[in-house]
Amino acid sequence: MQAFPRNMSSIRILSDRVANQIAAGEVIERPVAVVKELVENCIDAGATRIEVEFRNGGKSYIRIEDNGKGMSPDEALLCLERHATSKIREAADLNEVCSFGFRGEALPSIASVSKFTLRTRAKEWDHGTEILINGGKMIDKKDCGMPVGTVIEVAHLFNSVPARRKFLKTDPTETAHITYNCRLFAVAHPNVAFRVLENGRTVFQSPACENLRDRIAEIWGRSLADDLIPVDVSDPKTGFRLTGLTAKPGVGRSTRRELVTLVNRRPVDSRTLSLAVLDAYHGRIQKGRFPPAFLFLEIKPQEVDVNVHPAKREVRFRDDGAIRRFVLNAVTETLAASRADDIAQTIAPSPATIPEESTSKPEPKAKPSLPKTTPAVKVAVLPTPSQAIRPAATPAAPKVALRTAPQPVACTPEPSATPAPVVTPAPTPAPKKTTSGWRLITLLKKRYALFDTTRGLVMLHLRHADQRVRFERISKEFKDETPPSQRLLIPHPLEFEPLASEALKSQLKQLNAQGFQVEEFGRNFYRIEAVPTWLSPEQAESFIRDLVDLVRQRGGMRKQTALGWEAVARLAVEGSYRRSDSLTEQAVEQLAKDLLACETPHTSPFGKPTFSEVSWGEWERRFGSD
Repeated sequence: MQAFPRNMSSIRILSDRVANQIAAGEVIERPVAVVKELVENCIDAGATRIEVEFRNGGKSYIRIEDNGKGMSPDEALLCLERHATSKIREAADLNEVCSFGFRGEALPSIASVSKFTLRTRAKEWDHGTEILINGGKMIDKKDCGMPVGTVIEVAHLFNSVPARRKFLKTDPTETAHITYNCRLFAVAHPNVAFRVLENGRTVFQSPACENLRDRIAEIWGRSLADDLIPVDVSDPKTGFRLTGLTAKPGVGRSTRRELVTLVNRRPVDSRTLSLAVLDAYHGRIQKGRFPPAFLFLEIKPQEVDVNVHPAKREVRFRDDGAIRRFVLNAVTETLAASRADDIAQTIAPSPATIPEESTSKPEPKAKPSLPKTTPAVKVAVLPTPSQAIRPAATPAAPKVALRTAPQPVACTPEPSATPAPVVTPAPTPAPKKTTSGWRLITLLKKRYALFDTTRGLVMLHLRHADQRVRFERISKEFKDETPPSQRLLIPHPLEFEPLASEALKSQLKQLNAQGFQVEEFGRNFYRIEAVPTWLSPEQAESFIRDLVDLVRQRGGMRKQTALGWEAVARLAVEGSYRRSDSLTEQAVEQLAKDLLACETPHTSPFGKPTFSEVSWGEWERRFGSD
């Protein structure tokens, strides 16, 4: 076999054009990366107004315009050279980076893989400079008239690198990524006016806002903004400060999409920050849910390294443990203080409820501190999730009784200072001794029920059994070809971010065939007109949001049963019996009867056992014969 000699002369230094195209593969991986890098430059330039326009998901055209300080003709040429930057001068400056950009890689990388046009003007100049580059080659440079600021146009992205272009996603997907990224920057900088246009149509527009809540209301919707409470905690010893808005206790989402963390106003994906927030909400939201939050961590630049990822989305903290403890304590204290305020407002007596005998001397009638229509002493008892799903528990929106499906177990909250309403287990009283042959002996630890049967002793797990009964009742209606539905008296509005809106739109036909009536009501807005009879109107929004998240996580569903199975199971779990509920013997007997009528009575929807049986023969074996 002939050996091929090693050709040492084959090693060459790449040209700047090729090097830029290779660097673009790391920095510019898709159109949203172009928008991100250019918007960061706008903010670094001190812009108070930023406009983003794109077409075909950013593949054919992107335009970023700002009113920042602009550049002189010489600076405009220099910024297109590799590693040309005004942010740092030496390696030690990386420890003090306060700007978004600092590497000097973005502009030459973008220009090397597109048709790139730069127009800019500094305040000191009476004219601007226009530079045209195509695929990394300088085509033209000339003077132009324009206001102070910078306009960059990027056309035919990745035309010079076809291998990269074929890996791009569909136009709606790329559009959704760009829109979401612009939303993040708009939230991070409420004092900057943002306008985003797609194919000539305004996606969102927000003027400069005085506070974060107003910006979130404009970008994410007023309903989300109203579910948030302010955070402002600082530590003088470390210099850490956490500000922003976080979810009220009990408010959760099925994904982390709305859990936004920022470090020194830079949107980042930080496992340290996310886990700290989730730990603070442990026990305050349902397991498997995520709190929406927009949290700004301010720390010294030398305490964080932002130069660990090409896109600068990941950061590394010098002391992860200290950061985690601070964020955990800050969010925990905020939630505890919010809860204390809610309790104080709830139990504070109004003057209308104070007996006349408690005052020794008549006082002039004063204006009550609370409205008479909502006296604080009379606290309304809201239905538990298990009550909300049953037709009898929602008087405001009565539901059609199911004819063939078994009824779920009826639960009533434990007695408290304010008597709770008792919900009857079923319209028809269950017999004391069911046809199943199971005879209730006693309830144990509010979790189990011990039954005497002809075969032995059975220990029933109340929660798992209730989950199975609910799941089969709901899934039976869900799989029905023509399920009955109930129209809502007032349609319920829904707002989604672009990616979620695209997922819901792709499943509207299947969803509406199952008793729902969900209609588009503007861009990324929907309206729930009707829901199936098995679903409480109060749970409709959470059910649809969970369904949308499942579609996004799994990339779409072909089978209708697969589409809704996990969402149905979640709904069954949310409304099932909990230890804080109290049960009557009649309700437990009915639960056992309904469980044995199920197709799969032995396990819950998630595979956990519903009951365990020890036969009389096993007892005789253990104790021995007489």
